[in-house]
Amino acid sequence: MSGWHIPDDLRERYLEGALEPALAMSVDAHLGRCADCRAAVPYDQDWLDESWARLETELITPRLSLAERLLRHGGVPDHLARLLSATPTMSRSWLAAVVAVLAFAVLAARAQADYLPAFLIVAPVLPLAGIALAYGARVDPAHELVAATPMSGPRLLLTRATAVLAVSAALAGLASPLLPAPPGLAAAWLLPALAAASGCLALSNRLPVPMAALSMGGVWLAIVGAGRLIGSWLAVFGPAPQIGYGVAAVLLTYRFYRVSAR
Repeated sequence: MSGWHIPDDLRERYLEGALEPALAMSVDAHLGRCADCRAAVPYDQDWLDESWARLETELITPRLSLAERLLRHGGVPDHLARLLSATPTMSRSWLAAVVAVLAFAVLAARAQADYLPAFLIVAPVLPLAGIALAYGARVDPAHELVAATPMSGPRLLLTRATAVLAVSAALAGLASPLLPAPPGLAAAWLLPALAAASGCLALSNRLPVPMAALSMGGVWLAIVGAGRLIGSWLAVFGPAPQIGYGVAAVLLTYRFYRVSAR
């Protein structure tokens, strides 16, 4: 180790924050290995203790969000509960938006039965929007951090997509009994939602997730439009189409697994 130490004028400029980044980093590196220079840097012991206490509170024992507490009480492992609670579309603003859309669709259907298809058409699209906003560098503040962990890539996408689909389906399921329709028809959105989400996952192997979600949304609207052309919006929610949606959901999910495992 050399006998060089930080000169007084350089130390003063460093403490004032007046050094250019490269030189400041050099001073930081020297302070890390030179006890004499560290001892020459003044500091407030009370402030230092308080800073360490704040770091411990935020990083070691952080306050759990309501969503994370509920997930842990439900038996979800701690690391998954933390990951899912950090999903952008699990935020209160997103959930409030989903509730607002569903409430508007239910009120419209109850006001006039002709608007019932609006709920059935919108419900499968909500999980797609949630998936599009749940994964990726542009929407997830923790994307770069998570990308360096074993949970990155398809596994993270599948985990968050499943969470988004489950929450969206639960909210739509709570709204379904309020519709002026038989139970079978009120729940006719579920298999299309599963198929659309599975298709989004399958396409994500070739397209960015937002583009995959947008593409599947377009496919769903095209199916609905085709049903309208043959006479009725409700044609796409009949028994035969429902079987098709179920089969498509299974096949597309299987394809996502196969391609992601390569």
